[in-house]
Amino acid sequence: MEKLVEMEILGLSSNHSQSGSFTLVMGEVEGVRRLPIVIGMFEAQAIAIEIEKIVPNRPMTHDLFKSFADSFQFQIEKIVISEFKEGVFYAKIICRNEEFVTEIDSRTSDAIAIGVRFSCPIYSVDKVLDEVGSTKEIEDLEEDFDLDTELDDIEMEEDDNEFSSQSVEELQTQLNDALSNEQYELASKIRDEIKNRTK
Repeated sequence: MEKLVEMEILGLSSNHSQSGSFTLVMGEVEGVRRLPIVIGMFEAQAIAIEIEKIVPNRPMTHDLFKSFADSFQFQIEKIVISEFKEGVFYAKIICRNEEFVTEIDSRTSDAIAIGVRFSCPIYSVDKVLDEVGSTKEIEDLEEDFDLDTELDDIEMEEDDNEFSSQSVEELQTQLNDALSNEQYELASKIRDEIKNRTK
């Protein structure tokens, strides 16, 4: 059984070295190690919205997951960042109902976005922290990752057309980036905007 280390969210900042991405900094609750995790814009927004207790006009994907779980009386017991392999973090969502406990594989960003909605503990296995954890302070990590936006500065999605000032070529580039980063909801919105312009 791998040792689990409880983590907390320390910061969420835009990452200039990777367009459209953010770095989520997790830290040991009872320690000094930090875990910087690069995530997509949609997941960053999903985490920030919940932390800041902003209620979107329409439920986001992670809110839908919570409603579904609540309806079927499942609880999220904990989130575990379970592995780091070839530059990618892996996570598990540990679910429980009255009869059994089950593990669901998840992207780490999605698992954390769901975890904050259930107010459940988030853990990392000690091995992951040993492999890629840092003992640097947040300010030093900001320099390493070229970060400059604090959690409460992240722009939240609005129902207004957020793409109106961008050209079709710029939208196509964003669409490709969104698909590469598995940001399918954002990709769908961009694709619809491109279709509307090219009718």
